[in-house]
Amino acid sequence: MTRVILIRHAETEWNQKRRIQGGGSDIPLNQNGRRQVACIVARLKNEPLSAVYSSPLGRALETARPIAAERGLEVRAEPALREIEAGEFEGVLVDDIGSYFSQVLTASERGDELPRMPGGESLEELKERAWQAVSEIIKRHPEGTVAVVSHYFVILAVVCSVLDIPVSRVRRFRLGTASLSSIEQKDGILRLIGFNESCGRTEGRPL
Repeated sequence: MTRVILIRHAETEWNQKRRIQGGGSDIPLNQNGRRQVACIVARLKNEPLSAVYSSPLGRALETARPIAAERGLEVRAEPALREIEAGEFEGVLVDDIGSYFSQVLTASERGDELPRMPGGESLEELKERAWQAVSEIIKRHPEGTVAVVSHYFVILAVVCSVLDIPVSRVRRFRLGTASLSSIEQKDGILRLIGFNESCGRTEGRPL
């Protein structure tokens, strides 16, 4: 049996200000984010982690390194775990692109093709690379528990893959910063066994 603990990175100033923070941003954790990391480390103290994987973005690595250090492990950076490429929307306030952002999250529920972020990628493209990365991690660790530190849309895309639902359904979920979700593969069956468990998080907002 393999258990994967999916951890959303801790808070940054852009999370607090609701700026779109995709794969092109490398914003450090703020003071509250650093407190959240300490909470995550304490929360996972008794988890027998055999490996810690992370997005290569700074906010994820800052979250992952103390988790790994607690166990004498090195963080394994995985490029496919980076956040969705937001293109022209990188750094823009969420409120300033409200109508388009809503379209990105709801298009397929109307039977339309999911749009791509201008200059970026689509949720379908994100889902493909994120699930491929997590599937490979599960293959590398057929037994035990591993931690994967990543981002809002990456984790929700993985959850949609496990539940076998369209990735457009991410709009029905909320995922706080520094939150923990868990998936399990046992006897070839994938299950979601925990979701959005709080560790001093802020409200579950995209990006």
